[in-house]
Amino acid sequence: MGKIIYLMGKSSTGKDTIFKRLLEDSGLNLKNIVPYTTRPIRDGEKNGQEYFFVDEESYLQLKEQGKIIEERTYHTFHGLWRYFTVNDGQVQQQAQNYLMIGTLESYLKLKDYFGADRMLPVMIELDDGIRLKRALDREMAQEAPRYEEMCRRFLADSEDFAEEKIREAEIEIRFTNNDLERCLEKIKDYIAKNTETGSNCYARSSAQK
Repeated sequence: MGKIIYLMGKSSTGKDTIFKRLLEDSGLNLKNIVPYTTRPIRDGEKNGQEYFFVDEESYLQLKEQGKIIEERTYHTFHGLWRYFTVNDGQVQQQAQNYLMIGTLESYLKLKDYFGADRMLPVMIELDDGIRLKRALDREMAQEAPRYEEMCRRFLADSEDFAEEKIREAEIEIRFTNNDLERCLEKIKDYIAKNTETGSNCYARSSAQK
C-alpha cells in the first residue's frame, strides 16, 4: 500500500521549498495532494498548486456534501481563514505514494481518516530566530504585507507544535533544516526506506546518477 508522506512544522522552517524539491525528484515518484483554503492567494502562488483557493460559499457547499475530511479555522487579523482537505478523488491509487503539507492537527485527523499505516510523518524544525527573520523577509516582499498575521502565526506555532502534542502524535523522527541540501537528503532516504515503491524508484534513480 502506498504512503501519504506528510510534511509539517512551524512556519518559515522551509517546508514549502522542501515540498517542491521532493515533488521534483522523479526517483521518489510522489504525487501531490492539494488542500483547500479560503485565505487570499499570496504573491507567487498559483491556484491548484499550493492550494485550491475558494470562497466561503464553496467551503459551505463542500461541507454540506460531506466531502471535507479535515478542517482548521483561524480567526486572523484579516478575517476568518479556513484550511481543509477534501475527498475530491485526488487519493485513488493504493500503490501510489502521495505528498502533503500541513499542521500537526491536520496530520492527526488524516491519520484517523486514512489509518496510521498509510501515513508517514516528516517533521521539519529550525531555530526560532532564523524562522522569524525568514518570515519577516517573506512578508516584506509581499505587495500588501500582513505583519499582524505573521506575528499571530509565529506565536501560535508554540502551542500548535508543543512538545507534548508531538509526543502524543508519536512522532519520533525530526529533521532540522539548518542546511537545505543535507536536510533534503536525509528526508529522501527516510522516505525511500519507508515506502516500497519509493525505495525501488529511488534506488534506480540513484544508480543512474
